[in-house]
Amino acid sequence: MGLLSLFSKPSPALQMLPTGSMTVDRNCRVLATTISSSCPPELLQDISSQVLRLFREARKAQMTLSELTLNFTSLQITARELRGGAIIFLTSKNSFNSPSEL
Repeated sequence: MGLLSLFSKPSPALQMLPTGSMTVDRNCRVLATTISSSCPPELLQDISSQVLRLFREARKAQMTLSELTLNFTSLQITARELRGGAIIFLTSKNSFNSPSEL
């Protein structure tokens, strides 16, 4: 049986979507967060950099944008600009029970 285990693929781990909020400065550094530490920091960094990029591009286009909401199938991102930085709220829109409710 040990020979068969060499050819089997490891099953992918199920990862919960992040929920909570984070405050980032104008350099995309996370200052404060209520998001679980099990969430990869690279994911939070990517989300914050894209949100700040949207605010910067709106400013370049001379559009007044102080808040934005992005709706995905299972995740909602709401962000408010804070003098170059932002506060970002992540909300999971799934109907599954969280592990703490099981």
